[in-house]
Amino acid sequence: MKEKRSFGILSVVGKCLLLLFCCAAVLLAVSKLEQGSREQGRLLLEDALRRTAVACYAAEGTYPPDVAYMETHYGLQIDRSRYLVDYEIFASNLMPQISVMERSS
Repeated sequence: MKEKRSFGILSVVGKCLLLLFCCAAVLLAVSKLEQGSREQGRLLLEDALRRTAVACYAAEGTYPPDVAYMETHYGLQIDRSRYLVDYEIFASNLMPQISVMERSS
């Protein structure tokens, strides 16, 4: 009779370990998805900045002087609480250097 109980306890422990393993796997997967989503958002913003700068150059013959100009005249929206934008322009006829970094939370 005691053998059945010890086998039952091992079965319960095994099920608990399996459940913990599954929970850890789900948490890891969610974390990876969130990280990929953040990186994709950063890349999308960087691409939007480049496209807007090129659209400005095509329409006006010069690249925008700063990011605020693109926000005002071209409707670009930036979540400044989430992203830090570095926009360096050397000359009005040269493509600006654009980089986007995610702010640490």
